[in-house]
Amino acid sequence: MSDESITIRLAIPDEAALVAEHRARMFQDMGRLDAERASTMIEQVTPLVQQMLSSGEYVGWLARDGAGRVIGGAGVQLRRLLPRPETSVTREALVVNVYVQAAYRRKGLARRLMTAILEWCREQGIERIVLHASEMGRPLYTSLGFAPSGELVLYLQ
Repeated sequence: MSDESITIRLAIPDEAALVAEHRARMFQDMGRLDAERASTMIEQVTPLVQQMLSSGEYVGWLARDGAGRVIGGAGVQLRRLLPRPETSVTREALVVNVYVQAAYRRKGLARRLMTAILEWCREQGIERIVLHASEMGRPLYTSLGFAPSGELVLYLQ
């Protein structure tokens, strides 16, 4: 696989099912979803992502190989942000759905996807970018300048 044969472009609303599949496969690869729950997640996420891609609340990037097959992707969910001591910009980007098919991993594709996201965020004037890293992704994100934060989470179920 030559680097030149891989293209990265913005996702369109009609590709929401691909984004949903990447999200489910990402969680499967982390051992957090079984196949049945992954299928359910794809069904739930597809219409949401389609709406979010249409409204601009979600911006996604898809990577294609030389034959045009989608082999990975990543996205940002844009969220309103109250001004903080670090920034007065009122939007932040939450990086989500970073996924590369197993056969294409460890070849720099996730880095290329993240670079596209970071460049786009700079162009949009977004100063705060957050993500939740898997153990597999943590070295990439730290190499790009991401640092741990003091976030805590509580799920009320």
